Amino acid sequence: MRLPVSPPVAPMLAKRVSDLPEGDEGAWIFEPKWDGFRVLVFRDSDELLLQSRDEKPLDRYFPELAAPLKAQAPARCVLDGEIVVARGEALDFEALQMRLHPAASRVKMLAGEIPASIVLWDVLALGDEDLTSRPFFERRAALEKALAGAAPPLHITPATTDRAVAADWFRRFEGAGLDGVMAKPRAGLYEPNKRAMFKVKHERECDCVVAGFRWHKTSAGKSDGQGIVGSLLLGLFDDEGVLHHVGVSASFTAAKRRELVNFLAPYRTDALANHPWRAWAGDAEDWQRKPGAKSRWSQDKDLGWEPLRPELVAEVAYDHMQGRRFRHTAQFRRWRPDKATGECTYAQLETVAAQELAEIFRV
Repeated sequence: MRLPVSPPVAPMLAKRVSDLPEGDEGAWIFEPKWDGFRVLVFRDSDELLLQSRDEKPLDRYFPELAAPLKAQAPARCVLDGEIVVARGEALDFEALQMRLHPAASRVKMLAGEIPASIVLWDVLALGDEDLTSRPFFERRAALEKALAGAAPPLHITPATTDRAVAADWFRRFEGAGLDGVMAKPRAGLYEPNKRAMFKVKHERECDCVVAGFRWHKTSAGKSDGQGIVGSLLLGLFDDEGVLHHVGVSASFTAAKRRELVNFLAPYRTDALANHPWRAWAGDAEDWQRKPGAKSRWSQDKDLGWEPLRPELVAEVAYDHMQGRRFRHTAQFRRWRPDKATGECTYAQLETVAAQELAEIFRV
């Protein structure tokens, strides 16, 4: 490829904030925040590369996107956006994850059964021109012109300069699988690997059972006794009283990680004796979402875990659910010694109805 912006490129990133930024009218351009795989599209005539956020190729996993991109995207361009899977009334991130399969036959089958779409919001290059030093409102106009005839599975994300409209999106579109709103400076340049824009995401709280932990990745805790805690394993009870692993909490200072080793020590005694996840302790090859299981995202990570007697309750903050699990790492808030573990159920979680995905997709 011979493009004015050549791969690999680290995409521009966002800083999380608690509310939509204020400012003069038109100072910000707001967009829905899509829940998918970040992608940079590099096209040079017949050459096409789909690059992930971590600069790895995605082409082989989404073969159905090649023909539409070659038919609709400019002959020489670099685009920024998100690969998503829409099923029914909402985006389906779990289905999207299934698309990352090592077997070519499986990839081909899934491309037909759960095809992906691509939502575009920025352009870094057109023809021989590098647009990264142009203000965002000019890049947005160039994107709209270049893809004026775009049809599914290609989409241009909706955008507005009206803060009230953006606030309405934030309230209404969560149930459709969009997990917030992006705010981008109207005059902002494209800054690779810089947190030069903002994201506003939903945040809720719930009480979870802490039923295990993992040592920190830098820790040799199991062998030399000097380890520090990396993450807490969280659980919620269903209506039948089964404790499900729903995610982890891992945002701790170094001092807190050391403190947790001593705090959790009494709960490690005889922890496996009647542990609800006892059968998972040695099941490292199971692809289900279990505390010790590997995933396609973590092939090289040590996901071994240490069981704890399920007697501790922690209050955590989370943004939204992906099926029956937290979509992202939960944020530890505080211990809840006043709460019984039996109160840590799915019933406490807020459910948001899906609304108007078709309107967002404009199909």
